[in-house]
Amino acid sequence: MKQLTNISRELVLKAARLVRKIVPPKLFEALTSPYHFFLAWLGSIVYGHPSREIKVVGVTGTKGKSSVVEIANAMLEGTGHTTAVSGTVQFKIADKTEENKLKQTMPGRFFLQRMMRQAIDAGCEWFVLESTSEGAKQHRNRFIEYDCLIFTNLAPEHIEAHGSYEKYRDAKLSIARNSLVKSKKSSTLIANGDDKETPHFLALDVDTKITFSLQDLVALDVKQVGIDFEYQGVPFSSPLTGEFNVRNLLAVIKFGEAFGIALPDMADALKDFGHIPGRVQRVNVSHKQDFEVVVDYAHTPDSLEAIYKTFEHAQDRICILGNTGGGRDQWKRPVMAKLAEQYCDQIILTNEDPYDEDPLAILEQMREVIINTPYEIVFDRRNAIFAAVEKAKKGDAVLITGKGTDAFIMGPKGTRIPWSDSGIAEEALRKRYGN
Repeated sequence: MKQLTNISRELVLKAARLVRKIVPPKLFEALTSPYHFFLAWLGSIVYGHPSREIKVVGVTGTKGKSSVVEIANAMLEGTGHTTAVSGTVQFKIADKTEENKLKQTMPGRFFLQRMMRQAIDAGCEWFVLESTSEGAKQHRNRFIEYDCLIFTNLAPEHIEAHGSYEKYRDAKLSIARNSLVKSKKSSTLIANGDDKETPHFLALDVDTKITFSLQDLVALDVKQVGIDFEYQGVPFSSPLTGEFNVRNLLAVIKFGEAFGIALPDMADALKDFGHIPGRVQRVNVSHKQDFEVVVDYAHTPDSLEAIYKTFEHAQDRICILGNTGGGRDQWKRPVMAKLAEQYCDQIILTNEDPYDEDPLAILEQMREVIINTPYEIVFDRRNAIFAAVEKAKKGDAVLITGKGTDAFIMGPKGTRIPWSDSGIAEEALRKRYGN
């Protein structure tokens, strides 16, 4: 059966590639939406509608998606559930995991349907799925039936790709509209009650609607390292950092509560979970190291400001900034550079993911708005990280933002340079400390 499925899949993909070659580009562009819809439907057929046999929780929003996916997985595993995960950080089925190197948060076509079928075969109870607006635009979530959707927040992002902020928001809403379907026993929406866009989600036809808010918590204490709070009389403690992770934790707690997981069990499962690759990831290779080095994805103005504020205790903040990749969201470049000027003591502008755009032009858009803070341009990202580590003094924080766990620097015509911000930071620290 598996061999037959693989043959069917290959035949379909070959046929799809042939269609793209022979159909005129303008006509194909007009047919793009039904093309992706058809492939999503066919993938579900080929793999036997696997989402009907496993519980699916999707996570969408602008910020926090990857963190919520990883926290939800840790909570489910820690309370005795077998899970599968598809997200920015990893692809995981039961006890087998691999880094996501696709440069694609939400894979499409047959990938997710096949992965769900494999998860079912491996005995997984839950499939945790990071769900994106670009995925929704290409119908990658269609014919995946969610039991629950967690909405984290919404802020301007991917505006050029969608055409407007409203269309971007509608793409997010379509995930709930099309995937929280009535064929499941019930549909549950967990939404950020502190976000201005949540009323749009709560207006959808969903069986159970639950909101989360910082007002739900008692005795909230966000420390330099660690978070403590009380929810419904149960104390929670986490080694995660920052107020944004309070919301991420609460979203997962509300999700677990909705599906009958006991609060004390969740508290126990989350108390030691403090490492999300590429999300406030501290890099330390020597006991001699007396400053912090942090890698974080931070790809929106709000998320960049949040990471800068999280490390306001530092003596100096040395900030490596490359900004969003070429060809999209150009409006963010001066905005994020201004944030760096506001919060950082030293700024190093560097290359990130230029794609087909002139990388020096990207840096110039940031450079020209920085007036009052010392900055330098170190085009090579590796050299920029080494320079920042060399500059750091006792009590400083080196903040490397923009890529997180991205495994490649994307260049012109689809070229990819293998990459790891955390790996290069480790190299730089070993050079400095001689180990």
